[in-house]
Amino acid sequence: MTWTFFLTALVICVTPGTGALFTLAAALGRGARAGLLAAFACTIATVPHLLAAVTGLAALLQASGVAFQVVKYAGVAYLLWMAWSTWRDTGALRIDAADGAASVRSVIVSGIGVNLLNPKLTIFFFAFLPQFVPAGSDSSLAWMLGLGAVFVAMTFVVFAGYALAAAALRHQVLARPRVVQRVRRGFAACFVVLSGRLALESRGTA
Repeated sequence: MTWTFFLTALVICVTPGTGALFTLAAALGRGARAGLLAAFACTIATVPHLLAAVTGLAALLQASGVAFQVVKYAGVAYLLWMAWSTWRDTGALRIDAADGAASVRSVIVSGIGVNLLNPKLTIFFFAFLPQFVPAGSDSSLAWMLGLGAVFVAMTFVVFAGYALAAAALRHQVLARPRVVQRVRRGFAACFVVLSGRLALESRGTA
C-alpha cells in the first residue's frame, strides 16, 4: 500500500496544474530564485487544504454548494487575473532579465493565491488520503497527516525540479524577444484554460 501511495502521489505531483504552471512561469521570467520561491509558495498553499481534509472541513465544503461555489469562483477570478497580468507582462510573472529584481513578496503572495483559492485541492485530499489509511486503524488521523506531509514534500521537490529546469533555459529564451512574447502569451492562455476547467468543476468530480 505504501508503494502504491508513493507512485500515485508522484504521478499526481508531476502532472502539470496551476502550481506547476506558476512555478515554470516564475522561473522563466525571474530566474531560479523566483522559481524556487514560487515552488515553496505553491506547496505551502496545499497545507491548509490538507488540514481542512483531516479536520472535516472538506466534508462541509463538499456538502455546502454555496461555500464551494464561492471559493471556486474566487479561484476562477484569480486565475483570470493572473492570465491578464501575464499577458500584459506585469505582476509577479513579469519577464525580467535581472534575477535580483524579483519581488519576493509578490511571487510568494501570488503563488499562495494560485493554490489556496482552489476548493478541488481540499476535496482531493479528502477523497485521496483515506484510500491509503489501513482499514480499522486506531490512528487514522496520524496516518492522514503523515501521508499528507509526504505528499506536500513530494510536491515541493517536483515543483523545485520544474523551477530549476526552467531557469536553466531562461537565458536562451530571453535572448529571443519573439520567443519571450510567445511564452508569455502561452502561459496566459494556460491560465485561462485552467480557470475554465475550474469553473466547470463540480463537487462530485474530485
